[in-house]
Amino acid sequence: MLGSLHCLPVGAGFAEPPHHFQRRPPAEVMRDYLVEIACLVAGSDVFSVLAHVDYAVRYWPEQAGPFRPHLFEGEFRHALRALAGGGRVLEVNTGGRLHPEIVRWWGEEGGKAVTFGSDAHSPRALARDFAQAVAMVEAHGLRPGRHPYDTWFRPGR
Repeated sequence: MLGSLHCLPVGAGFAEPPHHFQRRPPAEVMRDYLVEIACLVAGSDVFSVLAHVDYAVRYWPEQAGPFRPHLFEGEFRHALRALAGGGRVLEVNTGGRLHPEIVRWWGEEGGKAVTFGSDAHSPRALARDFAQAVAMVEAHGLRPGRHPYDTWFRPGR
């Protein structure tokens, strides 16, 4: 079962990252998003795979300059450590191009496995850029189960 975080609290409700990025400093929104990921993991045991840990990055404002994951390394590591500590799996989204350092931090924080998802909303988008995603996770020491489309694991874990 997949779990994901798409919204952050705002007032008495919730809103997706574009709403927050229009009203608050981008770095603050990103930090809040990653803290909320850790809260999601701690507060729910109904999912085994976290989808698109970097969902908010999709909406990173152009005027803020390029997204630089290393500026949020501590927050990413906290979220990934919570996920790994719960025995969960990290999804590598082939359509969103997860930053390679996040996969490296995942392993360093105890993450043992990844799955692939394309977040496809049309048949043409299904498994897009799968080869590039595979090459990236292989470069970080992960290997497929019995089939390349299975969960990938870090050998020895």
